[in-house]
Amino acid sequence: MYDGTSRLEPVALAARSRRLVESTAFSSAVFCLIVGNACLLGIETYSGAVHQWRAELKLAEHLFLAAFTAEILLRAASYADRPKEFFRDPWNVFDLAVVSLALTPFARENTTLLRLLRLARVLRAARFLPQLRIVIVAVGKSLPGTASFVLVGALLLYVYAMLGWVFFARSDPEHYGSLGRAALTLFLLITLDGLGDAVRGGLAVSRWAIVYFASFVLLGSFLLVNLLIGVVINSLEEARELEEEHEQAHETAVPAGGPEQAQAVLLARIAAARRALDEVEAQLATAGAPDSPLLRPSPPGASVPRGPS
Repeated sequence: MYDGTSRLEPVALAARSRRLVESTAFSSAVFCLIVGNACLLGIETYSGAVHQWRAELKLAEHLFLAAFTAEILLRAASYADRPKEFFRDPWNVFDLAVVSLALTPFARENTTLLRLLRLARVLRAARFLPQLRIVIVAVGKSLPGTASFVLVGALLLYVYAMLGWVFFARSDPEHYGSLGRAALTLFLLITLDGLGDAVRGGLAVSRWAIVYFASFVLLGSFLLVNLLIGVVINSLEEARELEEEHEQAHETAVPAGGPEQAQAVLLARIAAARRALDEVEAQLATAGAPDSPLLRPSPPGASVPRGPS
């Protein structure tokens, strides 16, 4: 006979861990730990504080690391009934990598790497701030569009930098004496910083300089920037839709009450079905002999006899 105890143990462990991990108190506590870790990193930038409280700061770092390790273990335990789902969440993979690498001997010996890993813990605050999480996902999804934007912007800068070198290199070698200087000058002009001085300097050379600067500002400061804003806004909408789909999928996968309650409901239904079968068998045994038509197998295609309604 099948014993469901081995199956129920990970389900019960996952249910208890999930209730703890998804509680508001747990999320608030972890968020406070992340903020405290950020404050600790800030304090360590002051040499006087490090010299005075070296032992206390080192102890605090070990305590933070132990707390984050316990947190990731609890999160992993909440997926005990479906371990593969744990690695399908990018935030889980990121948390596991940050905590695991901090425990390796190589990272403990490399001060720079250890500080970077400790700094990466601060980024985990996005996990507990849905709006910030949407923004981070949007930034990742906007990278392909941003790459196209960078290519178009680089082409625009190259063309106008060459034109600037041709027209203004002799009169203003400090800003247009080479392709690199001209490109840097025009890149700063995209922000409209120093535009007035640049236009006045160009008009001293030729009155047609106004066409050069006006067209560049129109294409660089208005057209390209608005295209970038459009890419980011579109990515924000996609990230928001993904977040909503993730929440809906999570609610569907984990019904109200958790898997433990769903398992209990299923076992109750099985028990009710068994009781119903026992009652039917008892009625059949009381109703007649073994040669009763109710107990004889029906030939193929024959209708099942029914009792009086």
